[in-house]
Amino acid sequence: MATAGDDPSRNPGTDSPSPSGWEQTDLLALVSAMEPPAPAPIPTPEPAPTPSSEAIAAPGPESCPEPEAPGLQRLLILDTETTGLDSEQHHCIEVGAILFDVPHRAVLSQVSFLLPCQANAAEAVNGIAAAVTQRPQPWQAALQCFEAMLAAADAVLAHNAAFDRQWFGQGVLPAISKPWVCSMEDLRWPADRHLRANPSVRDLALAYGVPVWAAHRALTDCIYLAQVFERCPELEPMLQAGLEPRRLYRARLSYDERHKAREAGFRWNEPINGAWSRRLSEREASLLPFPVVAVEDQRRTA
Repeated sequence: MATAGDDPSRNPGTDSPSPSGWEQTDLLALVSAMEPPAPAPIPTPEPAPTPSSEAIAAPGPESCPEPEAPGLQRLLILDTETTGLDSEQHHCIEVGAILFDVPHRAVLSQVSFLLPCQANAAEAVNGIAAAVTQRPQPWQAALQCFEAMLAAADAVLAHNAAFDRQWFGQGVLPAISKPWVCSMEDLRWPADRHLRANPSVRDLALAYGVPVWAAHRALTDCIYLAQVFERCPELEPMLQAGLEPRRLYRARLSYDERHKAREAGFRWNEPINGAWSRRLSEREASLLPFPVVAVEDQRRTA
């Protein structure tokens, strides 16, 4: 029978037991299992290839503005109110204008202002009292705004442009050298709108579903025209055709054929006394179903 001193599991001179061989093996395995694994080596990144000119993508639409399409982009729609019909004797007392973006069918800016006058013989027509024009108001600043809008426009449009354009270059109003378009004479409105050859602003508004809501003032007529243009899908080709060079033509018709001239938009006695006449481009004149002759001097009589 062995005694305690003979127990091989005890170290001599100590009371602590010494681990046996299998205990040492299991302990080493446990410690090894508890140690975290060595980190994987970090791969060295390969250098990025230098992009060639073919591989460089073009910038997206958010990084550069969309280029404008050729053609008429911005239109200055204007109207005037005056003290009479003759620019040599009367004065312009109101200007209304709208800067209109043609591709987007949108109003960009608008202005209206009165010019001081001493008397208004046309007050019954436009409802503007001379005393009202003399009230303090920043018409000089408004005129500067108008000039800035004019500078931004590609062309100027007015209804009965021959009347409105005579006032510019007179007094404080600047001369206008940009192309003019007349929405009454130069534009050929679609046949399905059933308009006469020389429609009024009111005719156009009603034909395009624009409510006629206010009295006759300069900015009011500009607003009507802008709202008509907003509803007009054929606007671009109409304006391009309206910018074609024009001259006055006299119809060569007998008295019994006068209805042909009237249906084609020709006017009797205006501006040529005793004749049917109308301003047309050469292309439009060539398409008429009756002969016409160009009139060099618009003051001549037939």
